[in-house]
Amino acid sequence: MLHFLRKILHSKVGAIIGIAFLVMIALAFASGDVANNAGFGGVGGGDQVARVGGEPIDAAMLSQSATAGLERVKQDQPTMSMRAFLSTGALNDILDDIIDRTAIAVFGKEHGIVAGDRLIDSEIASLGAFQGPDGKFSETAYRQAIQQRGISESLLRTDLQQGLVARQILVPASFGATLPRSMAARYAGLLEERREGSVVVLPSLLFAPEDKPTDKQIAAYYKANTDDFIRPERRILRYATFGQDAVKTVPAPTDAEIAARYNANKAQYQAVQKRRITQVIVPTEPAAKAIADEVAGGKSLETAAREKGLSAADLEFFAKPDLAAQFSPAVADAAFAAAQGKLATPAKSALGWHLIRVDEIDDRPARSLDDVRAELSGQIATEKKRAALTDLLARLEDQFDDGANLAEAAKSLGLKVETTEPVTADGAVYRKEGETVPETIKPVLQTAFAMEPQEPQVAETERGKTFAIFDVQEIFPSAPAPLAEIKEDVTRAYTIEKGYAAAKEAAVKMQAALRKGATLEKAIADAGRRLPPVQRVGMSRPDLARMQQQGGQIPPPVQLMFSMAKGSIKVQAAPNDRGWFLVVLDEIKPAEVKKDSPLIATAQRELGQIAGNEYAGALRTAIREDVGSTRNETAIRAVRDQLLGNN
Repeated sequence: MLHFLRKILHSKVGAIIGIAFLVMIALAFASGDVANNAGFGGVGGGDQVARVGGEPIDAAMLSQSATAGLERVKQDQPTMSMRAFLSTGALNDILDDIIDRTAIAVFGKEHGIVAGDRLIDSEIASLGAFQGPDGKFSETAYRQAIQQRGISESLLRTDLQQGLVARQILVPASFGATLPRSMAARYAGLLEERREGSVVVLPSLLFAPEDKPTDKQIAAYYKANTDDFIRPERRILRYATFGQDAVKTVPAPTDAEIAARYNANKAQYQAVQKRRITQVIVPTEPAAKAIADEVAGGKSLETAAREKGLSAADLEFFAKPDLAAQFSPAVADAAFAAAQGKLATPAKSALGWHLIRVDEIDDRPARSLDDVRAELSGQIATEKKRAALTDLLARLEDQFDDGANLAEAAKSLGLKVETTEPVTADGAVYRKEGETVPETIKPVLQTAFAMEPQEPQVAETERGKTFAIFDVQEIFPSAPAPLAEIKEDVTRAYTIEKGYAAAKEAAVKMQAALRKGATLEKAIADAGRRLPPVQRVGMSRPDLARMQQQGGQIPPPVQLMFSMAKGSIKVQAAPNDRGWFLVVLDEIKPAEVKKDSPLIATAQRELGQIAGNEYAGALRTAIREDVGSTRNETAIRAVRDQLLGNN
């Protein structure tokens, strides 16, 4: 029910606390998504994009942070390009974050708030990307990680140091903030309220010009909105797939190999008896004998244990040595001396006294070499085939390293090379709705979009079953599409934009008329278009919260209604410039909240978190103004151009 409050916590203001706890590069290392951007071309570390309290922020830091940001976005949107990413204003937002962190670090230094080397070392040691197979910090993994990601140790330590200082400064400002219970009670009442209103839809296409736009108008519109027509990067891939049958000649297991395998594992083919048991462990021998007497008198072991507040445990099959190793030889001797279905004599281990019932006995006779010959032959044959396949993959990699091309490798395996149409990073065939690359090569897409052309590789596409050799035949970089190719799309966008502007004008006129007392019916009639029927909308906040929690799509006018005053009239844009909404809030029906309602305490707590974020935000702003900062717009543009490949 408090989703609307939680949403505020995830707003830009609420993100303040995130700076205190998680820093950009540390996060990127933890998730393994800091891009390799060691060489920054013509914009070097000497070019300062900003100065904060005398501390420089160089172009390399901004570039690396932008590249890392794009990589994180691409985890959810694989086709996102750097051009499209920067067109959203991301570079400015990233620089703002860096300036904020630097300002806090400068302020901390001036007031004796620092993070020492040992604290930074402990943060580094805790990052998963720097841990070895044993789960502990690995110096080798650390060095390899920062080298692979093209980031200096100095930059990493600086970023961690800034985050640790921010934690010390911002968290105390936000911690423990509370609001009066009376204010929380008012908000709690809002959590159960119901709102009702009317929504008028004004579609852009309904207001679009009737005359077809001229070529000159289309060209001018395209020039002014080029970034809206950026095509994602496309690649043409060539590939050939094969399975284990690609290994033609694998020698059959010999009698000597089978005998050697048998002798090496002779113990597992000896006669063995295993027993499945149920047991109860008690602390003393008298207690064990008391339960044993009750079982002898007709009670089940489970019932006798339950009456004493104990439980009987069902255990899987044990061989005698295994049972002795887990508990004690005495327990194993007792369990293997009892008949099936009977209770063994109580025996002691370090855990206490064991009462064991033998539920099932599995006697396995010894198996001779002839008994297991077929089984061992199959195991050895499988291993040989797997080894031959591994050798084949290694030979292919060696061939590629020595300069062999994809066609040569495919010919040596008797495979046919297939070629895809231009595809995007998510596997979609470009400009062909619903078409994707074959499932067999989807696992190699991520690698294929990080490769250079004509450099074939080999990869496993289905574990242990299917493999592929592949390369990139051609790369089409992300760039604005030529007008001639997308003239129809541009014309549609132009028409929508013109209709969008006209629809907005009509919506604003309707809003003004309603505010002067006109009826909704009259305002709609004066719009001069046959608009869709008026929609009556009613919803409670609990219903709204449930839809949000379940991931349901909330119509924008419904969301707007819950931020309006009763009787107010607002105009709202529809997504993707598809039109406008005129929203009239007719009724607010508040809920009555009892004085002892738990909603009040919950609202008070969450409003306190919001207030704390506001305090931290105010402190951050004050620190930034106190420290002072300047930007070098020329260097920032150079970074942008370098990221876009314009230099």
